[in-house]
Amino acid sequence: MEIDKTNRMNSLFEFYATLLTEKQMNYMELYYADDFSLGEIAEEFAVSRQAVYDNIKRTEKILEEYERKLHLFSNYVVRNQLLQEVKTHVTAQYGDDEKLNQLIDQIQEIED
Repeated sequence: MEIDKTNRMNSLFEFYATLLTEKQMNYMELYYADDFSLGEIAEEFAVSRQAVYDNIKRTEKILEEYERKLHLFSNYVVRNQLLQEVKTHVTAQYGDDEKLNQLIDQIQEIED
């Protein structure tokens, strides 16, 4: 399994998990977060390996479709990049402004 795909699916799952069914959440969490094999998941839920595979593939498409429509993950990435740029600029230009640095830290906590 590709690391980039795994990271992306884990990120999308964090944003959109509550929109999935319980079974979809369970399969995705076991497969991507807990690194279970298809066979292990199939055994756990007493279904075929093919059923697990089909469910995971469908759920991946659903997560990508949610992201295509809602942009929660991509907007989060952009906000974090912009916040880093602001922090770098503030540190360089106003490094001793305690209040400004405190406000940036609070924004970062909200984003995380």
